[in-house]
Amino acid sequence: MLSEEIFTTELGKLYDADCIKGMKDLSENSIDMFFADPPFNLNKNYGEKVNDSLSEQDYLEWCYKWIDEAIRVLKPGGSFFLYNLPKWNFHLATYVSKQLNFRHWVTIRNTYSLPIQSRLYPAHYSLLYFVKGRKPNTFSPPRIPIETCPVCGHEIKDYGGYKSKLNPKGLSLSDVWTDIPVVRHKKYKNREANELSLKLMDRIIDISTKEGDLILDPFGGSGTTYIAAELKKRQWVGIEISTSESIIERFQNIDSDKSLLAQIELEKNTLFTEKALKLRHKHGISNGKYRVG
Repeated sequence: MLSEEIFTTELGKLYDADCIKGMKDLSENSIDMFFADPPFNLNKNYGEKVNDSLSEQDYLEWCYKWIDEAIRVLKPGGSFFLYNLPKWNFHLATYVSKQLNFRHWVTIRNTYSLPIQSRLYPAHYSLLYFVKGRKPNTFSPPRIPIETCPVCGHEIKDYGGYKSKLNPKGLSLSDVWTDIPVVRHKKYKNREANELSLKLMDRIIDISTKEGDLILDPFGGSGTTYIAAELKKRQWVGIEISTSESIIERFQNIDSDKSLLAQIELEKNTLFTEKALKLRHKHGISNGKYRVG
């Protein structure tokens, strides 16, 4: 196994290593789900061991190397997720599709992107979803609540005569996710650089794994993947080359994430959130033909 093990829990292990070298020490066909949120090559500071300002070709070649290792360690039927800018995933999807079966290109709305001169406003990230083989071993997407006005509780979309036909456990998940929050609040932010939303990882883990499955994330960052895996009783292997101390500190204060995940769980597999129902009652809005569970 990897030599630089620096932190362990009952379910997971974190290693201080280069992502490619670290994955080379993992066994073939051993991982149930792979997730990667690599540096986006935007010249950001991730520590002296990370060069986030490569030429386009060098960046893609580097990505191809760790992608090859990820595919090698993924079990048949295992799920592969890659979170990046559309600029890069446009190229990387083509490369991955030569070895894995494409499932989805998920669009994740990001309303806090800064405008770029002479281009359209960049307002989304890309999440690639592939599977090793014909179909995934696990596919269990959660249902999501109806989008409602945060002030009055009214539906944003008019469902007309279809209200009685909607599943009381919520709407089917699509490949456009508009409900993933950007991590800005200092209560939940664990580093200066961008940080993955716990809700994003919770959803990906729900879709592609069951309790006891093994998850690999070779770009630890703030540790969101590992925290989500730990709280959802999945085994995990983490690799991080520069921010391991902040990940360990986050585990030492895991109650904050545990509380947040409990809130996220309440907003899954239900037609209306508890907050929306209270607002609707306050403003005298009838649930009409909705089958509210």
